[in-house]
Amino acid sequence: MKRYMLKNNFRGLKKGTQFYLVVESEFIGVKEFVLRTTDLSTRIPINEAELYKNFILLNGCNEEKQWECAVLF
Repeated sequence: MKRYMLKNNFRGLKKGTQFYLVVESEFIGVKEFVLRTTDLSTRIPINEAELYKNFILLNGCNEEKQWECAVLF
């Protein structure tokens, strides 16, 4: 499961808060994501622009190197 960390204060959540990516969907070219805090208490739906602007991927895998990550994990 992908983990993200908040790099800016966002929607009342503090910088450094960690999240799990629980849902990733795309409809007519629009990507939407649902993230949950690691304690599962907070759920936030966001779009692709908000994800890239406010979050850092912690797993060390990104879309370009997904095949390498499949080998590593």
